[in-house]
Amino acid sequence: MKVKMLSRNPDHYVRETKLDLHRVPRNYDPTLHPFEVPREYIRALNATKLERVFAKPFLASLDGHRDGVNCLAKNPKSLATVLSGACDGEVKIWNLTKRKCIRTIQAHEGFVRGICTRFCGTSFFTVGDDKTVKQWKMDGPSCGEEEEPLHTILGKTVYTGIDHHWREAVFATCGQQVDIWDEQRTNPICSMTWGFDSISSVKFNPIETFLLGSCASDRNIVLYDMRQATPLKKVILDMRTNTICWNPMEAFIFTAANEDYNLYTFDMRALDTPVMVHMDHVSAVLDVDYSPTGREFVSASFDKSIRIFPVDKSRSREVYHTKRMQHVICVKWTADSKYIMSGSDEMNIRLWKANASEKLGVLTSREKAATDYNQKLKEKFQHHPHIKRISRHRHLPKSIYSQIQEQRIMKEARRRKYVLEHLYLSQYHFLTLPSHSTKTKQNMYPSKE
Repeated sequence: MKVKMLSRNPDHYVRETKLDLHRVPRNYDPTLHPFEVPREYIRALNATKLERVFAKPFLASLDGHRDGVNCLAKNPKSLATVLSGACDGEVKIWNLTKRKCIRTIQAHEGFVRGICTRFCGTSFFTVGDDKTVKQWKMDGPSCGEEEEPLHTILGKTVYTGIDHHWREAVFATCGQQVDIWDEQRTNPICSMTWGFDSISSVKFNPIETFLLGSCASDRNIVLYDMRQATPLKKVILDMRTNTICWNPMEAFIFTAANEDYNLYTFDMRALDTPVMVHMDHVSAVLDVDYSPTGREFVSASFDKSIRIFPVDKSRSREVYHTKRMQHVICVKWTADSKYIMSGSDEMNIRLWKANASEKLGVLTSREKAATDYNQKLKEKFQHHPHIKRISRHRHLPKSIYSQIQEQRIMKEARRRKYVLEHLYLSQYHFLTLPSHSTKTKQNMYPSKE
């Protein structure tokens, strides 16, 4: 005789410790859960609302400069080290962990126009209005020693920008032309130019390291090949480009910050039209920097705000501003993709979270699971009108809000004028048809019979 017995494994329902949660058996059969979608919608709505409630992106303000912050640079070997150059020639090295200035250097007379770090992180280079290029040690001098540069190069013209090669002991400067320098020499290896206008920015490609791009004051973006020592391609925009930034994950993609309030993402293989036009700023865009993931970039504008754009979207997903922040001149995305730094006219460097509602610190496994679940719910219902309105809403300063409304009215007026002009031309063309086209007219307007 066979006797059937229920066999239950205690591991499926008994807690290991008193701190654990009681395990509840669940049946995932969809027929037993007729209200699954309405429940998930309510959860997605609550998650979206809580995301806006906990959106507090501002972290810290690093003050200490006596003039506006003109440029920023990251240390490739240290997440906590940041360098900043001011309009009075002063360079400061900051520790982001302690949020303190650890070193101050009077580097130049006049503006610090550019600053960049060596690929190994042991030294950094600065250029200024005093026509000099200086190399400094990243570590401070030992006790009793004076702060002196390792090397000084005296140029013939003012240098407006500098960038270091990602793998070799080579750096590039720009001014009246683009110069390629070896660190061990006081004369440039080669000089490249295309026209005679001043060049405001130069950037090396982080993947194809022999390529570099520059922006000129005659509205040009010029690409160079360091191996051939000649310019490769040039694209001319309607207004001047202030700077460019290469995508760290896609070798051919770069984004240009333009004076016409927009950012343009180009594929260098086809420069005829931009891949994407990013619109939202209401004043000139002064700086741009990519996230290490290559999926997003941050832009700094003259309208006293910074915006975060997805690479494949024309509208920004986030806008950061404060009451005290003035024109934002420079911006950087940290190498761990979690924080953003911005330098502005009122002598402060501000530290922001890349994701405004992200919780900082160590998360428990339950917190991680809840965050992932809420993120999936928001992605599932992201196109629902109510959820989309809540997730997209941002409070803006009155000045930016009024300028957005004004530009919207102007854009609508231009569109209406364009439509009316084409309608008028089409009617004029119809009225001036030759006499032999009466059959065409009769076909176009058949009789009522």
